[in-house]
Amino acid sequence: MTPPVLETERLVLRRLTVADDAFILELLNDPAWLEFIGDKGVRTLDDAREYIRNGPMAMYDRMGFGLFLTKRKIDGIPAGLCGLIKRDTLEDVDIGFAFLPAFRATGYAFEAASAVLALGKSTFGLKRIVAITSPSNERSVLLLERLGMTFEKMVKLSADDEVQLYVSAS
Repeated sequence: MTPPVLETERLVLRRLTVADDAFILELLNDPAWLEFIGDKGVRTLDDAREYIRNGPMAMYDRMGFGLFLTKRKIDGIPAGLCGLIKRDTLEDVDIGFAFLPAFRATGYAFEAASAVLALGKSTFGLKRIVAITSPSNERSVLLLERLGMTFEKMVKLSADDEVQLYVSAS
């Protein structure tokens, strides 16, 4: 059993393992993930395990943090991902989150993201945490604003991918 990294009133956040392959396969093929985050080419359980190993698990080894599986305390069902990411394309660490459709509009993303922001500052000493989102992802924009983050500027992640950069209050 993977120990929790964080617990909130209703959620447990823990590191991903390759045993989370079915959940990752489902989440990364959710229409909202594909539209707002992008197609990671995860089509099989093998692809999902590879994504976990090369993404979140590699980041845990490199940075001590990454995307965490976010599950409900009440029944242990995985609801989504929430965590900190250090991208090569951004100067600062950013917070990321994505939840399956059944767990959206429940307050889980706000609850998890609030705890992750606090963890980033207290445990990892991050002075500035950013977030990126597609301008058309209105739900993420509202969540970032509710977290007290403010729009700073548009940034290019690649030649054809421009996103909004939000910054947390110090």
